[in-house]
Amino acid sequence: MCMDSNKITAELLKFRDEREWGQFHNPKDLAIAINIEAGELLELFLWKNAEEANKDKVKEELADVFSFAFLLAEKYQFNVEEIVLEKIEKNKAKYPADKSKGNAKKYTEL
Repeated sequence: MCMDSNKITAELLKFRDEREWGQFHNPKDLAIAINIEAGELLELFLWKNAEEANKDKVKEELADVFSFAFLLAEKYQFNVEEIVLEKIEKNKAKYPADKSKGNAKKYTEL
């Protein structure tokens, strides 16, 4: 089953509102929650090779990061698909394929 970003956001809002958690979901706290969940995701890889991380736990923490990111985007009335595609276009300009291919240098070092 594939969901679009609007449906995902609607499901997250329904879940949140059924629990009256909207009062806690201001932009600052949502941004903090993203960072905390990203830290929990990172922790799964600490002192391990990437292949050793528990994929089920990675999936769960990644879903938490996405969930709070979608809720933050909703707070600012951002269209998730639109802002991601805009960022890809900006990155194409910063990282032209002919200069970036096969290396991990920052755009300022290309």
